[in-house]
Amino acid sequence: MYEKKVSEIEQLIDDQNRWRDKCINLIASENVLSHRARSRAGSDFAHRYAEGHPGERYYRGTAYIDEIENKLKANLKVLFQCAHTEVRSISGTNANEAVFSHFVKPNDVVMVNSTPAGGHISHHREGAIGKFTRNIIDIPVTPDGYHMDVDKTIYLIEKARPSVIVLGKSLFLFPEPIAEIGEVCKACKVRIIYDAAHVLGLIAGKHFQRPLKEGAFLMTASTHKTYFGSQRGIILSNMDEDDWRKIDRGAFPGSSSNHHLDTLAQMSIATFEIMEFGEQYAEDTIKNAQVLATELDRLGFDVQGKEFGYTQTHQVAVNMNPFHGGEKISRLLEHNDIILNMNMLPHEPLRSHAHPEGIRIGVQEMTRVGMGKQAMGRIAELIKECVIDKKEVKEEVNRFRSKYRKVKYSYDAYAEKPSKPTKSKKSKK
Repeated sequence: MYEKKVSEIEQLIDDQNRWRDKCINLIASENVLSHRARSRAGSDFAHRYAEGHPGERYYRGTAYIDEIENKLKANLKVLFQCAHTEVRSISGTNANEAVFSHFVKPNDVVMVNSTPAGGHISHHREGAIGKFTRNIIDIPVTPDGYHMDVDKTIYLIEKARPSVIVLGKSLFLFPEPIAEIGEVCKACKVRIIYDAAHVLGLIAGKHFQRPLKEGAFLMTASTHKTYFGSQRGIILSNMDEDDWRKIDRGAFPGSSSNHHLDTLAQMSIATFEIMEFGEQYAEDTIKNAQVLATELDRLGFDVQGKEFGYTQTHQVAVNMNPFHGGEKISRLLEHNDIILNMNMLPHEPLRSHAHPEGIRIGVQEMTRVGMGKQAMGRIAELIKECVIDKKEVKEEVNRFRSKYRKVKYSYDAYAEKPSKPTKSKKSKK
């Protein structure tokens, strides 16, 4: 009765696969799995439950996922040099909620990066932290809008006495000054929570700041941006055991029950790839972002952060106000198969969120399919031809993208080797 409807859904899936495979994908919060990790989607683990910890489950039949989960946690402890890892959160926001639920009490004062200054929605009144307190103060920023004003922040910490300060951003160009505020936070008993969702892969690759070493109380993250794993969340910390037990309860049963075992297995594979290839990938990603920013600036765009070298992450921010704003330009570029998102910039009022002036570009996915500095220059040219020269560039985008099909920084080269054909034995008559 509904078979035709099922076929329609299957067709939409196929259409999506074909379309995005020919696009220049520049969404800063996305990445692609390797073929080897992706091929493990939909295993029997997709059908199963494993509440609790390995060896202490509430369900039977979990021996194999127990081993996978234990290996993943051990590898994350090595990769991030931390004592504790929580891998049962199914998204970065889910991980944030698990943390906020135990370290933000009703009426607590918390300090966060404002939405225009790059703060994530889960850090605000309408998001996860808003479920636990409404006393939310924006972290002061310097005139450029992309850096914390350390002196003003220290003054606010001493006066407002927040219980928590949340660092890390969604529009994230430069490191956070954790060490600079660490002493006053310690003196005022303020916990620094660092949301590393966008920069987790850069941290793992040792080409960005190391929040836990610099003084963060704990670190949350999603695992599918610069960390090219499946879509999940993690919590990492060196806190004492009593505090860690609160995180444990926040993750289960606080914010999750079963934790999507099939994607956990994929993340385990991706983590080995990060351990093997992550340093080179992080270095190449940051260099690509800096090249793209430089080329866009040269071609006449108002690239943000120029006086600081544009960016130290995978992201580039551009003010598109001269071209009628980020919302219009993001739609124009999508029509030409260049996919990115509109984004508020620090100088904009909060009411601008639906029609912001800026766009946010992320190079991490295109870096992973093998694009380098020369390709970044070509992307800048295509954006210029589309936005400034008002040309239709879709066909050229598709032709250019066709040269970059295989996922690099992975074990795919080994996984895709054809097996040797077996010689058939001729039957004897």
